[in-house]
Amino acid sequence: MSRRAIVVTVSDRVHRGESVDRSGPAAERWLAERGFTITGRAVVPDETDRIFELLRTLIAEERPALLVTTGGTGFAPRDVTPEATLPLIERRAPGIEERIRRTGEEKGIPAAILGRGVSGIREGTWIINLPGNPDAVIDSLDAIAPVLDHALDQIERGAPHD
Repeated sequence: MSRRAIVVTVSDRVHRGESVDRSGPAAERWLAERGFTITGRAVVPDETDRIFELLRTLIAEERPALLVTTGGTGFAPRDVTPEATLPLIERRAPGIEERIRRTGEEKGIPAAILGRGVSGIREGTWIINLPGNPDAVIDSLDAIAPVLDHALDQIERGAPHD
């Protein structure tokens, strides 16, 4: 069974057409290579209300198994993806957040610990905030790959722990 996923890029510059989106397509390719069907793709500016509303709408209308965001997770004043995501989350997954940051640090990227991305579940959809760098997107997804299917099984069907 193919699971449905949506990828949302959060970037003022990409939204305005001033920059090419590389992180969203990187996430899409990674997910598609692992059997996900990408049912939605969006770009939104770094604005809390717009991010919140887009994610809420996509989850309510599309019901994906997984929704990943790329970008907007750092310390810059307009990096607001976590602030837009947190109010949506019903159950948080802090281990995923920690693993993503730790992986970046282990790969020799000291700034990875500045990542503020969050992860959690809303209405049967797993939301994961990923960094905006395409390499960091792949590293982050690789880091959680060993638990991805099991986590989604638990969300979808209440699969028992191994």
